[in-house]
Amino acid sequence: MAATLQSDCYVIILETILIAFFAIRMSKRIKGLDPMEKPKGIVLPVILLAEYIDGMVTESVGKENSRLLTPYIITITIYIFMSNTISLFGLASPTANLSVTLLLAIITWVLIQITEFKYQGTKGYFHSFLEPIPVMLPMNIIGKFSLLISLSVRLFGNIISGGIMMGLVYNFTQMLSNGIAGFLGAQGGVFNFLAPVLAPVLHAYFDLFAGAIQTLVFVSLTVVLIGNDVPEEIKKGII
Repeated sequence: MAATLQSDCYVIILETILIAFFAIRMSKRIKGLDPMEKPKGIVLPVILLAEYIDGMVTESVGKENSRLLTPYIITITIYIFMSNTISLFGLASPTANLSVTLLLAIITWVLIQITEFKYQGTKGYFHSFLEPIPVMLPMNIIGKFSLLISLSVRLFGNIISGGIMMGLVYNFTQMLSNGIAGFLGAQGGVFNFLAPVLAPVLHAYFDLFAGAIQTLVFVSLTVVLIGNDVPEEIKKGII
């Protein structure tokens, strides 16, 4: 049997190309800015977003760690938000695919384990599985990996449920449009003329607002969970 790509793969490739192009363009424009002048146009919100994320990451993991973590957090912020809202343009949301959200959760999980190893050491890391008492070993192992399910399913479930709701709305408005047209004497199916009236408001909630909220939730959890394993003196820059 010949292997076939899921349709979501093409959307992911397109989205990756768009993000890469945008990042390159913004990088060139920011480098060419006059430091004595206030940024204008799209450069201003990009700089404000980067500064906000950098501040949030620095507060959670410390200045030294933020140099490595901030670029990743900015990248997934843009990627997840774009994935959540791309359905506004008639394309399937990549984050409505569990494979995508699981991969994002795995990356976050790996970063958490690296942070724990870094500050607890190998002995401290494996000893944490036996705390507070050795009999808790099975539960601690389950708890360690349950984060993968929690992060991935939360994002996947919220995005796919929005898509299902919008599908039901379009089916309902189509039936209602056919009913109204039939009442007026039209034969057969007709154009779904009620959808443009009801759908935009619902799209604004399920795609735009919910997409932004789920982006914030995933990014915030990533930063907080990694920051939980960083000692306070590192966060405050004491050492």
